[in-house]
Formats: sequence, C-alpha cells, structure tokens
Amino acid sequence: MLIEAQQSFVLPHPGGQDAALAFVRDAGRALSQVRFLRRLRGNTRGVSGELVVSVPLLGEVDLPFRSRLSVTPNGAALTPQPIEEERAWVEVAGQAKVDEAGEVTFAFHFRAHLTLPQAEGWGGAAFEKMVRAAAERTLARLAAELPAGIGAAMGAAGP
Repeated sequence: MLIEAQQSFVLPHPGGQDAALAFVRDAGRALSQVRFLRRLRGNTRGVSGELVVSVPLLGEVDLPFRSRLSVTPNGAALTPQPIEEERAWVEVAGQAKVDEAGEVTFAFHFRAHLTLPQAEGWGGAAFEKMVRAAAERTLARLAAELPAGIGAAMGAAGP
C-alpha cells in the first residue's frame, strides 16, 4: 500500500541568504521542530528518524525514514533512501531553494510504504481501510505542520 502527501511553502529566513543556505543544508536542524517526527538524527549529510502514525486498535506505529542531503547551488535537496528491512517505512523527499533576500522555497513529498497481512473477509478489509485512513491523516497533518515546524526551527537558528 502506498500513501502520498505533498507540501510546498515559502519562508523568509531572518538571517538573510547566507544563514538560510546554512540552515537548509543541515536537515537535522531544519526538521528539528516538526511534530510527528521521533528519534530525529540529522546533519549536513542527511536525516533519519521515525514518523509517528496513530492507528486504531494498534496505537502509535513508527514508520522509519532515511534521506540523503545533497547541496545544490541555491539550497539543498533530500533524496529518500529505501529501507528494505522494514514492512512499513516512509520516503521523505524535499527541495529547498534560497533567493538573494534569504527567502526559502520548500517543496516536500512523502510516500508511505505499508505492507499489511493479506486482508481476509470484511474484517481484514475494514482493518486495511482504517490503516490507510490513519496513515493518510498523519501524512496530511505532517505536510500541513511543516511550515510552522520549520519556521520555528528557522527562528531558533537566529541570524
């Protein structure tokens, strides 16, 4: 099962262009204030952690993610890395472009990979629908909260 969400937004960095470039080129710092992320580890080479999804009957489920960070001439890009040893994981892809004034344009794409047991009968199909709905809601909330979380980290970063 694949579930996707996207989010694009623009934030001005209070420290200008050089500070904005340094900020987006450190994925751990840029994502440090985003809710729904747990065990976040990141630096100038990439970021990894877990996306927390609340699933009815199961409680919280942690979906791991791992992305490589590449420096671009005017920002940085996150490229998702597969996590093949997991039954459920998330691809986190992103692009950050900084202009001369320090305004940053962000574009993120999330794709959750969920492997569920074979659904049997109406109970299995209902469970699959609940898991899909919970994951869709979580990815949509994560995407919606990215501007505030990254903005908070950006303000905390200072000039």
